[in-house]
Amino acid sequence: MKLGKYSIGVGDRFSHQGKAQLRAIMKANEKGLNINPVWNKSNREHHYVGSVPADTRKEADDAVKALNFTGKYFVDADHINLTTVAPFVAVSDFFTLDVASFIGKESKQEDIDDFVASCAKYMGKLQIPGMAEPLEVSKELLEKIAHKFLAATQQASEIYAYLKKEKGEGNFITEVSMDEVETPQTPIEMLFILKMLADKGVPAQTIAPKFTGRFNKGVDYVGNLEQFAKEFEEDVLVIDFAVKEFGLPQELKLSVHSGSDKFSIYPIMAKILTKHNKGLHLKTAGTTWLEEVIGLAKAGGEGLQAAKKIYTGSFTRQEELCGPYADVIDIDGAKLPSVEEVNDWTGEKFANTLRHIPGHPDYNPNFRQLIHVAYKLAAEMGQEYTGLLEKYTDVIGSCVEENIYERHLKRLFNL
Repeated sequence: MKLGKYSIGVGDRFSHQGKAQLRAIMKANEKGLNINPVWNKSNREHHYVGSVPADTRKEADDAVKALNFTGKYFVDADHINLTTVAPFVAVSDFFTLDVASFIGKESKQEDIDDFVASCAKYMGKLQIPGMAEPLEVSKELLEKIAHKFLAATQQASEIYAYLKKEKGEGNFITEVSMDEVETPQTPIEMLFILKMLADKGVPAQTIAPKFTGRFNKGVDYVGNLEQFAKEFEEDVLVIDFAVKEFGLPQELKLSVHSGSDKFSIYPIMAKILTKHNKGLHLKTAGTTWLEEVIGLAKAGGEGLQAAKKIYTGSFTRQEELCGPYADVIDIDGAKLPSVEEVNDWTGEKFANTLRHIPGHPDYNPNFRQLIHVAYKLAAEMGQEYTGLLEKYTDVIGSCVEENIYERHLKRLFNL
């Protein structure tokens, strides 16, 4: 099973927008692209919403059938580990192995020594084709990298071995995720992480590192664009080298998590990917949930009242809702509108404040990030919320489709 050159992770908290998401991807593919949709939903999201992995599979299959989509598509068990993977096995064919929590955990000294010894040929000045300067590889650096990442790659190996036993080799896509940490992985660390994965027989087709800068949920990239461009290009070159040197899958490519709405880096990534003829996996999970709330606000009536109810709940339960996402949001509470103020808004004002249009006078990234983490409140509304999704399906679906196509795919692929 092979992932295409371009793929996009379309998360959907409540499993109602599969067709709208797929319409956007099909529209882009009509322009000459071949983007594989990947429906992703994490264990945490299933827990909050009260859904099960089979719901995500059904949503994907139903959308594909309804729109007569003939391309490849996948269902991602997002950010799983050995303790959470079992319920996803039967219905998923893409597994994001989240090993971030094992970074820095100690490994046996003999395993570290064996790894360092296996890297003898790379010590000194290592020239990666395409890089301006060679990498400086010392025994001390390799030991440091091994101490930091060997346990994480061992964990990836154990999860992969479990999946291979349960699903059979070649019957699923493997992604390795190390993005949910404070410190970015450097390109030289990436190189030797990939060697560790190859040594352990993990055929990763995508890898999600932590990049320099902030990848906050649902808002633009915050950081040094030149530094990101240098790092992203070096990662692309390192992956190309690793595929040839270590025998990793030809399909191996970068995965950008929390990739939705990172509008300022889309042109940078596009330029580098075109320059080197490389692929990309982009995850846009929570942006669809935000478009549901925008659609409800636009619809007015009961929809607008529900949107305001969600904001009221999120405003009063900020600590609870933001806690699990503390590393990937930056909310300035002083810039949040009061509940009383929001309750006086029109649907248009609410939608314009939430929708990510850079430069729009109403857009408020603090408001957007708070709503982003508030889907638990919609889950608590139960049938009241999902009933409104069905009642206002047309307006919400058009918001979802427009967002993915106009603000994401067009920017990323220069359509």
